Amino acid sequence: MPVSVGVGVLVSGGGSNFEALVAAARRGEIPGADFRLLISNKPGVGALERAARLGVPALVLDPKTFPDRAAYFDAAADALEKAGVRVVCLAGFLLKVEPNFVRRFAGRILNIHPGLLPKFGGKGMYGHHVHEAVLAAGETESGCTVHLVDDEFDHGPAIARAKVPVRPGDTADLLAARVLEQEHRLYPAALRQFLEKLDKVSA
Repeated sequence: MPVSVGVGVLVSGGGSNFEALVAAARRGEIPGADFRLLISNKPGVGALERAARLGVPALVLDPKTFPDRAAYFDAAADALEKAGVRVVCLAGFLLKVEPNFVRRFAGRILNIHPGLLPKFGGKGMYGHHVHEAVLAAGETESGCTVHLVDDEFDHGPAIARAKVPVRPGDTADLLAARVLEQEHRLYPAALRQFLEKLDKVSA
């Protein structure tokens, strides 16, 4: 039986990937995953309602209330560590994590990106911006990528990918829905794989 691992999730919006992760864990598909804390950088977002419904403790940390980004991410790291979090999942978190945060969870921060990295990544490439760019480029396929987080946007090594076709007549909304369906499958599977490796390293 895998050792229980505290998982924290950082969000900025609706939190559907957060819910997919928690639901998969509760179905026994991510052995050892114990969701300890959700942090949102925005008040009133859907992810906070999901956390309340799922019984996952949640915290709003508004960057505007901190003197700088480093102080913000120190506070986020403090809250996660206090909750017993070892692994952090970014799930639609739109802030670039600062180096001080990356250092404190080095090699233990995962992100899901709605595109096939290294294509269509980097500053400004999130949500519908990615899908619009994929369509504008005339790509025949898109998908999503789970990767480890480093000091640069969408840059750390990929650990899992899922592909979807880009179909004639696709809009950004249609493509987004097709990719999101894969995100909800890929992220739990990638987290399970990551925690299994972490468990072996810790053993």
